[in-house]
Amino acid sequence: MAQVNTAKLHASNRQAGRKIGGSVVIFLLLAILGLFMALPIYLTIVMSIKPIEELFVFPPKLYAARPTLDNFRDMFRVLHQNRVPFSRYVFNSVFVTATVTVLQCFFSSMAAFVLAKCKFPGGKIINGIIVVALLYQSNVIYIMQYIVMAKMHMIDTYMALIFPAIASPMGLFLMRQSISQVPDSMIEAAKVDGAGLFRICWQVVMPNQKPALMTLIIFAFQGAWNIQTGSVVFREEYKTLPTVVSQAAASGLARAGVAMAAAVFLLIPPIVIFMLAQRQVIETMAHSGIKE
Repeated sequence: MAQVNTAKLHASNRQAGRKIGGSVVIFLLLAILGLFMALPIYLTIVMSIKPIEELFVFPPKLYAARPTLDNFRDMFRVLHQNRVPFSRYVFNSVFVTATVTVLQCFFSSMAAFVLAKCKFPGGKIINGIIVVALLYQSNVIYIMQYIVMAKMHMIDTYMALIFPAIASPMGLFLMRQSISQVPDSMIEAAKVDGAGLFRICWQVVMPNQKPALMTLIIFAFQGAWNIQTGSVVFREEYKTLPTVVSQAAASGLARAGVAMAAAVFLLIPPIVIFMLAQRQVIETMAHSGIKE
């Protein structure tokens, strides 16, 4: 009997050792992957505090020998030299980003609910078109898009930046896949209670879609924050911050430090939104679940 217990104890120890060894390997792999993903952010910050003479040293160094904030001061000085105040560019970017994010989440959620839970002729065809649309970049339809906006007199207005970004095949596909997991019995019960489709969508289905909504907010904010006016906005008072920063950075090698400082400046808002939304996604996924 003692020999049997001893054998079981040895087997249990070996199994525990394998589990610990596997956990250590997974931890090391995740740590290496995390360092690899954090390296670009670290290099961006380091390059932004390097003086101009250190930016072109070869081989490049992973640290700043003489860190300085002159690049940030030069960035604000260059942007303040424009005819439009720097605060106007910040307002344009914040306004466009907030509007696009809210409208994209609103319309993607409603359209996804209809496609996922409402049966109508041509629904499968529309779903197939959405999947195909994921393969195309906006540059493919840029000329047709410009013609439509010109006919609607949206060139040189905020609408030229907001309207094309509202329709997002990725956001619609993401929300449709998430809403498809909602049990039909929940929707039927709401219909029996007299709820209409609009009320079912926003009071029954959407409260259970926080992970998908937060993920959509991250994608929508990141895409909208990086919107550049391109060839649809020419008036200086309607240009966004990424557009003005890219123009300043394209002035030559003398503005390389300004470009690095601008990259850090533009990186802060998406990181903050990602950290806030990620916490909500993790908490919601850990405490939610819908079953028949």
